[in-house]
Parts: sequence; C-alpha cells; structure tokens
Amino acid sequence: MSQNSASRKSPNKMNSKRQSGEAARPDSAAKSPGVVQKGVQLVEVDDDMAGQRVDNFLLARLRGVPKSIVYRIVRKGEVRVNKGRVKPDTRLKAGDVVRIPPVVQQAKPDQPKPGDRVQGVVEASVVFENAEMLVVNKPSGIAVHGGSGLSFGLIEVLRASRPQAKFLELVHRLDRDTSGLVMVAKKRSALRFLQDDLRHKRMRKRYHALVIGAWPKDVKRVAEPLLRYEMPNGERRVKVSTDGKESLTLYRCLQSFEGYSLVEASPVTGRTHQIRVHSAWAGHPIAGDDKYMDDASLKAFRAIGGERLMLHARALEFRLPVTEEVMTLEAPYDKAFGKLIDQLTQRSKGPQR
Repeated sequence: MSQNSASRKSPNKMNSKRQSGEAARPDSAAKSPGVVQKGVQLVEVDDDMAGQRVDNFLLARLRGVPKSIVYRIVRKGEVRVNKGRVKPDTRLKAGDVVRIPPVVQQAKPDQPKPGDRVQGVVEASVVFENAEMLVVNKPSGIAVHGGSGLSFGLIEVLRASRPQAKFLELVHRLDRDTSGLVMVAKKRSALRFLQDDLRHKRMRKRYHALVIGAWPKDVKRVAEPLLRYEMPNGERRVKVSTDGKESLTLYRCLQSFEGYSLVEASPVTGRTHQIRVHSAWAGHPIAGDDKYMDDASLKAFRAIGGERLMLHARALEFRLPVTEEVMTLEAPYDKAFGKLIDQLTQRSKGPQR
C-alpha cells in the first residue's frame, strides 16, 4: 500500500505523526511550491545507458537534487542495483535494475518556449542526420545552450522541435557569435564515442576567419598557452599566459584583401576562444570581435558593413558512431559572412601572392 493510500485510510494516524514531528519535513516539502517529490523508481538500464557510473546516472535523472544528497543515498544503501548495494563509481550494465529512493527535487521553472520561427531556422540548418547523431550549421547569434540570461539556445530549440526525441546532447560547443558546424548526439553511446574521438584528437575541425591586416605567410602555427580569467564586471575572457593550458592552432592564408585576410584556422586543442585569442596574439584579430580587437579596428570594420564576428566553423572530419565510417562535412557561409567576402573581393584587385 502506498503512503498516499495510507494517508487517505488513516487520517488520524497521519495527524498524530505530524503532531509528534515525524514525517513533517518530507510532507511539507512535497506540498511546497517549486519542489517535486518522487516515489521509489525502478529503472532498467538499456544499451544506451550502459557503461555509466552510478553517480553520473543518478545526477542525470535527479535534476535539482544537490550532489551531497545523491552521494548520501548511495552511501546509505538506499540506491540499489539488482537489489544489491553499490558504490558511486560502479559501472552499470544493460539489464541492470536501479532502485532510486524517494527524493525531493526542485521543480524546473517554466521557460519561454522557442518560437516556431527559430525552430524552423534551426531545423533548416541541419546538414546531416542519422539514427545516432545530427550536425547543424549553427547561425551566428544563437548560443549552443541557454543560460547567462538566455532563455534557450540551439539544444533547447532542437528539443522543442523534436519532442519525441528521448536524448539530445551537444557533443561540443561554439561561441554564440560563431557560425558553423555543431554535432549533436541522439544516443548516449554516440555521445561517448564522439567525445572520446574529440579527446584523442581523431577529429579535424577547420574554421574560416576574416582577420585584420595581411596574414604573414610564415605564421603557420600559434602554440601559446591560454588562461581563462574574469573581468571586474564578471565577464569571462581568455589571454595568453605562461600559467595557461597548452594550446595549438594551425593557420593557412586562403585569400588576401585590402586591409583583411581570409585564413583557415585548425585548432588542435579545444580551448575557450582559442582561435580568437591566438589570432589577436599574432597581431591579426578576427574582424568583428568586440572582445579581442581594438576599438579603432572594430569601428573601421563596422564602417564597411561588417555585421558579425567573422568566424565560421567551415568543415568537420569525423568518424560516424557504429560504422566508424569517416565523414567530411562543409558548411556554407551565411548571408552576412558571404556578402562581406564578396564585397572585399570586388574591392581588391585580386589575391596578392
């Protein structure tokens, strides 16, 4: 008999418990606004969940529950796998049955739903899709995920436009103002496979960037360490520093214009703002970069019609999950990027050799 059934059949007993102080906190928490109380859950691990640690499995399912509580219920033996006690680092196997005890979770606040227009834009930007993953040519100006004052980002838009999808997670990230190819996993096994290839540098990413000035032919790599730091106003930025993490970007000049160069940048490591900071360190910041270029150059760029950060994740070479077939994708420039390149080409007499 469930607790709720018992409370309906034995109101006097429940009242006496409340008067004595027993079970008062869980009951009041369940009725408080903003929290949700779940009963015992028995979850069977499928092939896609297999391989996860118990703690990560619980943290993913118990959103809003503090980590301390998650680890406590494991330590106290309230979490069982196949009726046996487990440790946080126990790996789950397909077919395992996980018992999750009753917990109080913070209810998710209502978030504005992405509108039909933005859902249509993102769905039209899908350049590849199979049963395990999809790749989107992300428009500039759309963050990959919500947060920091944003109600939603690319992943939330995809989840809204695909309510039937059981699993959608970003494989990697792009800055909000950077356009281009972003991978999204549709299965946890695909996420693990792709992120493992990323960590072991089995993927190749190529970006196109319009930078200020004439890119030197002899600058083919920048290997300066990068350090994240916080501005007085709380804004996070990155700088070259001996205290930073090892970073490497390979460069190739594709085309020269009057006052600008179109370069291909291939990040070997994947640090935050890596291409932007390495380009600026080399003396050629990316056009439209209001974080790492000087005000005069930014003003001049705006004067010729520059509308956006001129950084685009152009090409991606990766192995498909399951088949391990090597695939190469290329994403065309958006209207603003392409228009400015065409304009600079017309203004210039031609590529300088």
